[in-house]
Amino acid sequence: MTSAIAGLEECLEQLAAGLEPPPRQTVSEWADQNRWLSSEASAEPGPWRTDRVPYQRAILDALTPNSPYECVVMMAAAQTGKSECLLCLVGYIIDRDPGPILVVLPRVEDGEAWSKDRLAPMLRTTPCLVGKVADVRTRDSNNRILHKQFQGGSITIAGANSPAGLAMRPIRYVLLDEVDRYPASAGTEGDPVSLAIKRSATWWNRKILLVSTPTIKGASRIESWWLRSNQSSYWVPCPECGAYQVLVWPNLEWPEGRPEEAQYRCAHCGVLIAPHRKPWMLARGEWRAANPKSKIAGFWISQLYSPWKEWPETAAEFLEAKHGGPETLRAFINTALGEPWDDEAETSVEVATLMNRREAFGARLPAGVCVLTAGIDLQVDRAELELVGWGRGEESWSVEYRVFPGDPSAPQLWQALDEYLKREWLHEYGIKLPVAACAIDSGFHTQAVYEFCRTRYGRRIFAIKGKGGPLPVWPKRPSRSTLGRTPLWIVGVDSAKSVIYSRLKVEQPGPGYCHFPHERNEEFFEQLLSEVLVTSYARGVPVREWRRKKGVRGEVLDARTYAYAALCGLVSMGFRLDAEADRIAALRPAAASEDNPAAPGRRVLRSRWMESGVRNF
Repeated sequence: MTSAIAGLEECLEQLAAGLEPPPRQTVSEWADQNRWLSSEASAEPGPWRTDRVPYQRAILDALTPNSPYECVVMMAAAQTGKSECLLCLVGYIIDRDPGPILVVLPRVEDGEAWSKDRLAPMLRTTPCLVGKVADVRTRDSNNRILHKQFQGGSITIAGANSPAGLAMRPIRYVLLDEVDRYPASAGTEGDPVSLAIKRSATWWNRKILLVSTPTIKGASRIESWWLRSNQSSYWVPCPECGAYQVLVWPNLEWPEGRPEEAQYRCAHCGVLIAPHRKPWMLARGEWRAANPKSKIAGFWISQLYSPWKEWPETAAEFLEAKHGGPETLRAFINTALGEPWDDEAETSVEVATLMNRREAFGARLPAGVCVLTAGIDLQVDRAELELVGWGRGEESWSVEYRVFPGDPSAPQLWQALDEYLKREWLHEYGIKLPVAACAIDSGFHTQAVYEFCRTRYGRRIFAIKGKGGPLPVWPKRPSRSTLGRTPLWIVGVDSAKSVIYSRLKVEQPGPGYCHFPHERNEEFFEQLLSEVLVTSYARGVPVREWRRKKGVRGEVLDARTYAYAALCGLVSMGFRLDAEADRIAALRPAAASEDNPAAPGRRVLRSRWMESGVRNF
């Protein structure tokens, strides 16, 4: 009898032990114990080791469902492991704390790629996840590319451009990746971030994760959320003096022209720290919050911390980005440093600065010019035209600015413009360049513009219409006007102006630099700088737009915008600017002189792309 009772007690103890919930793990502990990285999705296949990237531990632990943070924000550079943190959380949820998951990527296509290339390998190679979600290749209706079910939960993968994917079901875990690449609105439904987060409103134990590299200061979604967070940065000690500091870009130094020797200078003792000491610093680092009262956990990390990117590599990337012009430099600031690009600081230019840079051009086109484009802005009693020469890296020369007086509804003005656009310009190397393309704004005297451009379309004289917003400078194909079926090109003027203003900040001749002749007066530059970039809010979403300064005319800026759009039109049709610059530079030894007009260099230069006319669309 006694043995029977003892046996029953033992059975009850075992049953109780089986019913007891497993000890609570953090996401980092789960990953260290369970996750495997596959060779198809990782450069370092094998077991996951959080110690390999020490700064990820606090991020992963903040993502643990029972952490005090409902919302976690990661504003991070590329190559810092932010996407892997998201995958670790997904694996943890499937294995330890099931519930409905929504993963949002910028586009539906991005979601499909993430499902196939990132999620599927983790489900196949992590032992505790194998079999919990059926293989998509099986005939299992519970597992599709964009929707998967598992015991106690599901994964829905959606694109921020698809309102249906953001509003289908209640969600406990909302994981938003690359939020700065989301459109301003999911169709007509509004901000996709707000739509996705609303799906979790009924869950008391929800978890929200926002991840992204930043874009534009004041208009970046991830920056906005990070500013609301506790704003944590990773502080690391100096190997020499032991003082803690945040790694910042100005302290990375290298000898002139030798980025491979880059080292980090301690902000406290001034010693130069060699790259091989970075792992020691990372292992002893700690997160410190600048806004500790916030209930949102916010983490910022730059490529300077990345164990996969050495400091010399980052230095070389910077030099390449700097030489590539403002657009590549902006990409470096966003993706390598994890910092938003300050448009106001980077695009603000003083009239006096540009006037002091004026130079003598001479009677011929400067040597660097390889192609000419024109932009025409129409007014009630005149047309204003800028002829711009372009060279390697879109370095530009303002060759001529002309005002053509006349009534745009009368033929005389159009005849004068036609004669001007037929001119050929003598180059410093003795060759002659024609006007390769011209863009004319059709917003004023629309019918006259269409009639003029329709019969000259083969000469690349384009009718355009400017449109604000986040559009490409030149579209992939034209629309058709209702007047005579003239091809009409919708130009993204905001994008073009952003490029122009950033180029005006370039201080040294080379890619992106803007040259102006001595004869350009102060009014020309005032009009060129006639607009400012402002950020406004529509339904809580930041919108960047260019606005005209009060009392300042803007025909010069408009003409330059259209001349740049014409260049973009050429490029979209197959023209290769740098290759053309190389071809003309090769003519220099055989350049003709004024006293030898019969020399072979003195000719109209026509490339095969010019002879073929405009591609049919």
